[in-house]
Amino acid sequence: MMLAVDIGNTNIVLGVYRKRELLHHFRLSTARQSTVDEYGVLIHNLFQMSGISVKDVEGVIISSVVPPLVKTIVDMCIKYIGKDPLLVGPGIKTGLNLRYENPREIGADRIVNAVAAIEQYKCPLVVVDFGTATTFDCIDAGANYLGGAIVPGLGISTEALYQRASKLPRIELEKPKKVIGRNTVHAMQAGIIFGYAGQVEGIVKRIKIEMNAPELKVISTGGLASLIAGETDCIDEVNPMLTLEGLRIIYDRNQ
Repeated sequence: MMLAVDIGNTNIVLGVYRKRELLHHFRLSTARQSTVDEYGVLIHNLFQMSGISVKDVEGVIISSVVPPLVKTIVDMCIKYIGKDPLLVGPGIKTGLNLRYENPREIGADRIVNAVAAIEQYKCPLVVVDFGTATTFDCIDAGANYLGGAIVPGLGISTEALYQRASKLPRIELEKPKKVIGRNTVHAMQAGIIFGYAGQVEGIVKRIKIEMNAPELKVISTGGLASLIAGETDCIDEVNPMLTLEGLRIIYDRNQ
């Protein structure tokens, strides 16, 4: 078996694969202050509850956008799983043709998503990842990674509204019944959810024009993908496991 680990700013997502089959997946809160042993206990408990033996894990691959946590998770893998993990970064074989000014600036999660999307879908396409930040990654008809756009995520936008407007409350990210809110909470939810859907539509429209690709396929992933995908026609498919699949593909390419 193989363990794939995606370290994000909000969540750490883990997937356990047997060859191409995803057997189990888990989502943890990203805790920058947690120690090697604390993460080790979490992994041990998750594996035990799922009937997974650490001894069956033959390899680990990690992608991360949280540099301070990389050493912690690497050391945890060595201590508790007995494997020195493969890290997505410079020098790793991805098979991705990057047309970016400085490829080292591209987040590991964006590279992993692009690899998975090219493998699973027909190009050209754009991957919209609804995470702490929402990223738009564009791949042309020749499967070249062109770049994209980055905007504040839904959670960041909601929290900023609460923190900067004294009389507005902290709210849950839920779809309201109507766009015209009859109370403050519904009004905020309407503005955030429907406004964000409009933002996604606007960016995707501009990408299609700029790439001269009206047939461009739009794939969404990330924890909040389903919430926004239900409010717009511009997203063709939601694939919540896209990042884990990309990690599996990159792991296989480096064996």
